[in-house]
Amino acid sequence: MKLGFVGTGALTAAIVTGLRSLPESGRSVVLSPRNADIAADLAARFPEVRVAADNQAVLDACDTVMLAVRPQVAHEVLSGLAFRPDHEVVSLIATVSATEIAALVAPATRVTKALPMPMIALRQGSTILCPPNPGMAAFFGRMGGVIEVDDVAEFDALSVVTATFATYFRHLETIHRWLVGQGVDAGKGRDYVVSIYKALANAPDTMPHADFAALSSDYATRGGVNEQLVRELEARGVFDAFAQSLDAVHRRIAGG
Repeated sequence: MKLGFVGTGALTAAIVTGLRSLPESGRSVVLSPRNADIAADLAARFPEVRVAADNQAVLDACDTVMLAVRPQVAHEVLSGLAFRPDHEVVSLIATVSATEIAALVAPATRVTKALPMPMIALRQGSTILCPPNPGMAAFFGRMGGVIEVDDVAEFDALSVVTATFATYFRHLETIHRWLVGQGVDAGKGRDYVVSIYKALANAPDTMPHADFAALSSDYATRGGVNEQLVRELEARGVFDAFAQSLDAVHRRIAGG
């Protein structure tokens, strides 16, 4: 596989970093010059990574092309490129449909949508693929988990999960800010929040047959403070509002 990236942002950097961390990973990588700072940094850190003169030069040098441009400029960037019939195209652009991508990269016909996470740099997290693609599953599987789906609608729904990362950290920031407001040392408060939520992240693995509602119930001891906080947030409609926001993100991703 001769691998190239059109678009060199944080996600490209994460994939390249994860790939280069693999033992005996001698695969060369060609990067778009877009975002020159990130491209130059990756090329400086990894000898097998080079920066092409332009996006077309990436395509000319590679047989597998990952599209990682911002959705706002995807049509403008891709419509100006000459793809080959033998190109394998992997779109990392969540909010541009596979149908749109296929039209933009013709005459290339092998098009897969993939959604890796920034944690792929540490070989953590799962990448979702649609449609199933054994070669790409093997590629991303070396850097974390892979979930392959046949149904575009299922892929779009799973993609919504990626919109919750900033909310998760805002949740932790709210807890940390509250602790500091109570006079807790900022460093101690951060360390405690991080340690607690790392431990909580392992809970589904320790109870693999329990759904999330069961886990919530298990932690909400009757009459306890967890039960109180859930009850108060439910009364304020926090969870309903969150679900409605997920619906809004889904409409954007699915183009509805």
